[in-house]
This record gives sequence, C-alpha cells and structure tokens, in this order.
Amino acid sequence: MPITIDAGASAPPYEQVRAQIAEQIRSGSLPVGTRLPTVRRLAGDLGLAVNTVARSYKELEADNLIETRGRHGTIVAAVDDAQQEAMQAAAAYVERVRRLGLTDEVALRHVATALEAHE
Repeated sequence: MPITIDAGASAPPYEQVRAQIAEQIRSGSLPVGTRLPTVRRLAGDLGLAVNTVARSYKELEADNLIETRGRHGTIVAAVDDAQQEAMQAAAAYVERVRRLGLTDEVALRHVATALEAHE
C-alpha cells in the first residue's frame, strides 16, 4: 500500500493519507477484504503521529470504505455499485476542480447548485 506524504502540500497529512487510501480502494489496487496496516504501524512507516493516521482511518470508515473489526483489524469494506460509481464521479470532479484551481468552497457551491437543479 504505497503512500507518500508531501510536507509542502496544502492538504494536511491526514487528508493525504485518506485520499491515497481512498483512491487505491476505488481503483481496485486495494480490493475488498484487504487488511490494512494497524494505525501504529502505518504511522511509524510514514513518520506521522498515530492520531494523524487514526483520523484518516476514521474518515475512511465514515465514508464506508473501510471497516474496523476490533482485534481482527481494519479491512477494505464492500461497497455497492451505486456508491462505487458515485465515489468515482466525485473523485473525477475533484481532480477536475483541482486542475481548474477552484477552491473547495466554490466547488461545493457548484455541487449544491447542481443537486438543487435536479430535485
């Protein structure tokens, strides 16, 4: 599970970890059922604080991308087709917004407008 942290990036380290794991899940390079490293191990491997990696895992779990099973560890969760397609569309949108140089606030406003238009 290759993850790199760019100290000069505008995104904080927890977001860099979260985004890279999410992308690996979406792309299939981390298939359903894959066991992820423990928070402590990944933090040590990346030279990050344990709480930084724990936040990344917490957000991935909130997005239903991973499941924590106590002593059995953390694994890549099964995602239904609709959620998978929505995640891929969202990731493509974020890539495009970044290339255009838009702020998160503006990007979210565009999403809100589009959602309202399709009610």
